Amino acid sequence: MSRIQACFEALKASGRKALIPYITAGDPEPGMTLPLMHALVEAGADVIELGIPFSDPMADGPVIQLAMERALAHKVSLVQVLEMVRQFRERDQTTPVVLMGYLNPVERMGYAEFAQAAASAGVDGVLTVDLPPEEGEEVTVLFREQGLDSIFLLSPTTTLERAKKICAQASGYIYYVSLKGVTGSSALDVTDVAAKLEKLRSVTDLPIGVGFGIRDGGSAAAVAQVADGVVVGSVLVNQIAAHQQEPDKAREAIASIIREMRAAMDR
Repeated sequence: MSRIQACFEALKASGRKALIPYITAGDPEPGMTLPLMHALVEAGADVIELGIPFSDPMADGPVIQLAMERALAHKVSLVQVLEMVRQFRERDQTTPVVLMGYLNPVERMGYAEFAQAAASAGVDGVLTVDLPPEEGEEVTVLFREQGLDSIFLLSPTTTLERAKKICAQASGYIYYVSLKGVTGSSALDVTDVAAKLEKLRSVTDLPIGVGFGIRDGGSAAAVAQVADGVVVGSVLVNQIAAHQQEPDKAREAIASIIREMRAAMDR
């Protein structure tokens, strides 16, 4: 059983939902990533999504684009991101880590080499935003052979027919994008999300995490009522940017947000 599956099953058994924070690896500088990851776990995170820096993050809004730029200013590479995960595993053998990013860095390394290196480092899943499932079956097989879950995005415009095909390839969990637009967008409609998730559950038994538009304890709790997991990114990355010269304040700022969300979700 994968760490991701074990995590979701344990949460379900205790009547709780997964809290899944996202940060960009190497933002604002490489030495801060590991302490931030541990701070998230200590504050109540269940799974960590770690962004791979990329020069053209097309699904991301300005907040995460700037985080990518800060990381790339330090020349943070995919190899370095994997080393960060390896170091995280020296202290934490339990919390699942999902790498989230774009196809180019993975393709440059080579799919088979990346899969082996990621599994060896302690990565549990991979979400490649711009890899269409129709073109990704070979990659998914390579990942599966190394014990890596392939996590795919579904959006409000994804048809049920296409969702069924995507879910058949996916493992770990499904990431449902709660609204049209890029990360950091607002106008989250939980009623609409609930209706969409009800339909999606007719085509998959995988847990469904919901992201985009979640900013505080109230929105996290509302989404947790209808989803299996809550994914939060931009509000955390904003705090990292605000305190990029003050590592201790950055850690406490994101930990405070996660603690608030965890308490609201568990209430």
